[in-house]
Amino acid sequence: MRFIIVLLIIAFWIYTIADCARTDASEMRNLPKTAWLLIIIIIGTIGSIAYWIAGRPRRTGLGRPPVRRILPPDDDPDFLRKI
Repeated sequence: MRFIIVLLIIAFWIYTIADCARTDASEMRNLPKTAWLLIIIIIGTIGSIAYWIAGRPRRTGLGRPPVRRILPPDDDPDFLRKI
């Protein structure tokens, strides 16, 4: 049983490193990407949890683009500029 828990913790740690490395540096929250990678590698599980709470960018959900609100013509600034 202990072996499975240790294996899950290591898998979570490796997944977090990969996720942080793949994320664009401009999307990181609170610290630069290099700092997050160092925190995750040095501190381990606690660093991984900190990254998921405070560093990972907020995603719009399952890779879908954000929903664009449709504005009526009288509220649309682009339309009003064209008049």
